[in-house]
Amino acid sequence: MADAPSARSATIHPLSRHVTVIGAGASGLVEARELRREVVMRSLLYLDRPWVYTPEVESDPVGIDPDRTRVHSSMYQSLRTNLPREIMGFRDYPFVAKEGDEERDPGRYPVLTSQLYHAGHHQKDFASEFGISEMVRLESEVAFVGLVEGGKWMVKSKSKTSITTWKGKQIHSHNYRTPELFRDQVVILIGSSSSATDISRDIAGVAKEVHISSRSVASETNEKKPCFNTTRLNAMINSGYDNMWLHSKIESVHEDGSVVFTDRSVVVADTILHCTRYKYHFPFLETNGIVTVDEDDNRVGPLFKHVFPPALAPSLSFVGVPSKTLIPFPNFELQSKWIAGVLSNRIALPSQEEMMEDVKAFYSSLEASGKPKRQTHDIADYQGDYADWLAAQCGSPVFEEWRKQIMFAVAKNYLVRPKTYHDEWDDDHLVLQAYKDFWKFTTDGSSLTY
Repeated sequence: MADAPSARSATIHPLSRHVTVIGAGASGLVEARELRREVVMRSLLYLDRPWVYTPEVESDPVGIDPDRTRVHSSMYQSLRTNLPREIMGFRDYPFVAKEGDEERDPGRYPVLTSQLYHAGHHQKDFASEFGISEMVRLESEVAFVGLVEGGKWMVKSKSKTSITTWKGKQIHSHNYRTPELFRDQVVILIGSSSSATDISRDIAGVAKEVHISSRSVASETNEKKPCFNTTRLNAMINSGYDNMWLHSKIESVHEDGSVVFTDRSVVVADTILHCTRYKYHFPFLETNGIVTVDEDDNRVGPLFKHVFPPALAPSLSFVGVPSKTLIPFPNFELQSKWIAGVLSNRIALPSQEEMMEDVKAFYSSLEASGKPKRQTHDIADYQGDYADWLAAQCGSPVFEEWRKQIMFAVAKNYLVRPKTYHDEWDDDHLVLQAYKDFWKFTTDGSSLTY
């Protein structure tokens, strides 16, 4: 967030502002770099470390108790990237393996839980390379962000120090580390996206039964079927295990340990593992109702192009809200360039009214297409067009053709080889094209390995 401007129109005179970036993960770091490039006076990042492995878990395994001991890491012991490194880096700072660096997994889908976690170390290198490290405030938590007089923002930080009636064990995937905890158990996983897919395979080798509950499954399904169907959902979770079943949503839970699904099937379980998606949650943000977070439907809004609240633009912006994208880091980069360009007055935004009309039209199109509100920020169907639009706003080149083709190749390979996609693929020619491009961003091309 930044000091509010007096006008939205762009000018040839760049502005210097005091900007606070909340979050120093991939999106926060690249935002800080782009702000610095656009002659922003000072940026401050508040850091957490969600992508550094630790065996520690929170005191409340479900993550409900507000007074629980918090652990920011969501990584489990067997975790590997679910995207290849060619599309995980920033466009001018690729996520490449370095020859001779034996401490980091050089694989295309590296293991993420070594002492020097790959992508986390890559981000640390990125921060050092672009002089961002000294801008980061460590071990701080944002407690409050609110509007004050003059269109400015007050930021306060502090140093760090339903199913509830069910009697069985419950845990959220955020606190999952190893499969051994589930040996010989009947486990129900709630969710069917990336973490559920990954963890279900991880525990199926030791658990007695693994039951996946997904709201994407029709409620009228009344058979308990092994996960070997040909639908897209089942293809994603088909792992070759005969102890995995797919169910519709949970309808009710009971004190005797039984769980009833809307398809009327019943499972007596030992553990419920919540693999539900992360929800947008900004408890520290106070905008007097201008920006709202619908936690039931997971919508942040209103946001123009998932970034700017029309009534508060450009003094408040969000990076990384879109989900279901196979090119997250480059999208963070383009969003950051756009925001920095607007804050420096190099790029003009539409009027508040025009942005609000665009948001309303977007919401209407979602409703007309039958998409639920919870998919407001899912951009899987138009992620390429979204990136091209951002690039046009920033005056940046559109994504390289190899990057777009790898994106589709990865999605196809994930469906064809759900169990072995980390180690088998058919797009080596695209990887070679990527590394030819990466060459120009290194001082010593010979240091790149593939």
